[in-house]
Amino acid sequence: MTELSQLSYALDTFYILICAVLVMWMAAGFAMLEAGLVRAKNTAEILTKNIALFAIACTMYLLVGYALMYSGDPGGLLPNLGVLIGQEYSLEELGGSDAPVYAQRADFFFQVVFVATAMSIVSGAVAERMKLWSFMAFAVVMTAVIYPVSGYWTWGGGWLSDLGYVDYAGSGIVHLVGASAALAGVILLGPRRGKYGRNGAIQPIPGANMPLATLGTFILWMGWFGFNGGSELKLSDATSANHIAQVLVNTNAAAGAGLLAALMLAKAWFRKADLSMILNGALAGLVAITADPLSPSALGTLGIGALGGALTTVAIVMLDKFRLDDPVGAISVHGVAGIWGILAVPLGNAEASIGIQLIGTVTLFAWSFLASLGLWWLLRRSVGIRVSEAEEYEGVDLSECGLEAYPEFTIGK
Repeated sequence: MTELSQLSYALDTFYILICAVLVMWMAAGFAMLEAGLVRAKNTAEILTKNIALFAIACTMYLLVGYALMYSGDPGGLLPNLGVLIGQEYSLEELGGSDAPVYAQRADFFFQVVFVATAMSIVSGAVAERMKLWSFMAFAVVMTAVIYPVSGYWTWGGGWLSDLGYVDYAGSGIVHLVGASAALAGVILLGPRRGKYGRNGAIQPIPGANMPLATLGTFILWMGWFGFNGGSELKLSDATSANHIAQVLVNTNAAAGAGLLAALMLAKAWFRKADLSMILNGALAGLVAITADPLSPSALGTLGIGALGGALTTVAIVMLDKFRLDDPVGAISVHGVAGIWGILAVPLGNAEASIGIQLIGTVTLFAWSFLASLGLWWLLRRSVGIRVSEAEEYEGVDLSECGLEAYPEFTIGK
């Protein structure tokens, strides 16, 4: 390498690592958001899930997932399964191009925090009634196999990538895959007790700490700049630097538009500025723009974000009508807004095809949903996935963790 190329290599490596740290910080955002939107008696358990799933994701993706995602043949359907039968890979052999522009270990670190993000989506949707250890068992397979297979088809050079599917930072690959897994779990798990009454009555179950939920949203909003900005994968030339600036501006604009759309719709629909809807509106805007934060104009970005926030607000209400209990709105935010984001790519990107984007959407949903449904079913039949009625009433903090997040206030209730 020349001195200039070494400098570019170092700069791009540093940029990827810093963006990965920002994405890792999103784990704190998910933890705070979910802790704020569940009841006090379930707070310690949801925090345990969030930090444990991050450790599981980091470990399983290192052992298995990264090799599955990046060692398969270009345009293929099945990933290289050698890692499952003892074939060893080094990080230098996987991912990246033939002419590396940054350290391969930086690529791994950037990818592993994306895996954890996908798994974090599941934890909020199944909150307050799922067994902790069953959730962790699911996390092992999700991060080792389910997510990496969909990642191979797309970012790993598999058949969807070969077909021309476009997903810049993962509206489908990360968010829809996580939401589909969550939906499968919610269906088999059933709603929280007391959530739905007879004759279609819906009983709201408010979160215990809205300041914490708001803090979590701000953390996620901040982390998203690493999520989308880092997906440019390069900083050391003028074109890439300009792209990153555009990506960050559009990411921020979509979040604001999603929040305002949810705020106005909530005011018109519920006659109130519902904070939980507002927070989810911002996140929905972020999810929607993630499929392509580079190509749209400023006005196009505002439209994508706003429609993402509005669709998510409607979806949260509709899921309740179908008695699908999602305490934090994760399926609506990451699934519905994720689908919209994928399908919106051709609006600003002439190289994308709506037909191929639709094929990618259906494929990612079907794979993640069906694989997760089978895994959730096996767990339900073997070790069970739901706590007892008494444990749910007392709070899973006590039954699963043996402590409470707010012992002075909850007294086990």
